[in-house]
Amino acid sequence: MSQIEVATAAYRVFVSEFQSLMLGTVSKNGIPNVSYTPFVIDESKNIYIYVSGLSTHTQNLYTAPLASVMFIEDELQSQQIFARRRLTYDCSAALVERDTELWNEVLQRYEERFGEIIKTFRDLPDFRIFQLKPNKGKFVIGFGAAYNVSASDLDVLTQVTDEEEID
Repeated sequence: MSQIEVATAAYRVFVSEFQSLMLGTVSKNGIPNVSYTPFVIDESKNIYIYVSGLSTHTQNLYTAPLASVMFIEDELQSQQIFARRRLTYDCSAALVERDTELWNEVLQRYEERFGEIIKTFRDLPDFRIFQLKPNKGKFVIGFGAAYNVSASDLDVLTQVTDEEEID
């Protein structure tokens, strides 16, 4: 198998190793915030987060509907701390309206994945669902093994060259 085929195979299953993601947002005043949240993902790689309206990241998504998400290999699993496997996506964020078909589908996925606690959250009026739509990404699997995730097709990787920036 070629290097790109190996990377693509690893990319296709990477997100399935995670139940939560790192979430980067920014306030209306440009103050960055990093947090984490559990997630579900659909076949088109749209990521759904179910978050409290009281949290900083939720307020930030209302005022600046952009986010950066990262999935990163656990430190204890990493063979080299300076080259942890990671996937980042630049995303646009949109609120999913409560009690719509999409809202109910996402909550069903959450219940299947995370269990009974979601039934408790369902009745809390401050909880919101945001759809994070990846625009492009970067998948890093080691030194000299960084790949851009195509903005036009999130299933396509291209190797990063020396002239390009690595996140």
